[in-house]
Amino acid sequence: MTRVWLTEWEWACCGDPFGVGDEVDFGIESRTAHPVLADVLGPEVLATVDAMESHHEEEFPDRVRGRVVAVYTVTREVIERPSLRRPGHGAPPDATMPPDGGEWPMVGRASGEGVFWGTRPSRYMIEIVPVPGTARLTPTRGVRQAITDQTEQLWSAVDPAADPPPEQRRRTLSGWLVDVQEQAQEVR
Repeated sequence: MTRVWLTEWEWACCGDPFGVGDEVDFGIESRTAHPVLADVLGPEVLATVDAMESHHEEEFPDRVRGRVVAVYTVTREVIERPSLRRPGHGAPPDATMPPDGGEWPMVGRASGEGVFWGTRPSRYMIEIVPVPGTARLTPTRGVRQAITDQTEQLWSAVDPAADPPPEQRRRTLSGWLVDVQEQAQEVR
């Protein structure tokens, strides 16, 4: 049995969906879990990870091929904290900070006949801070392919001058742990 880590962002953009019982062929970036993953999983769960899957940067010769026997969704808590946008922190480093109460300048272009298309960023941005020790593994039937359309409207899209929402704590998807019963490799 081989336990493989799949990162949420990679599978959200272009991983093929699969479920328990399906045959898989994962490109393996490393047989050693990245230390950063300890912050997500905690040391006990990290010790169970046998391989790190990746399919974005290159074709990896190391493979895990076999039948999926279990899939676990890995979530963790984060704190979403509003902070004032400032140069180098959500705005270009060479940006000029607007005066207190002022708005960031409009970004866009004129399309002719007096029409201007553009956006103005909010005065605030949301920092997402992971909460250590909050990883949760939940058995699931498979891994999805794409990020679904978000039904929640971002607060800053409503009114860029609006006050930010209060700090909040929520649970987010980090990735999946997939247990694979590897097949014996053919010798040629």
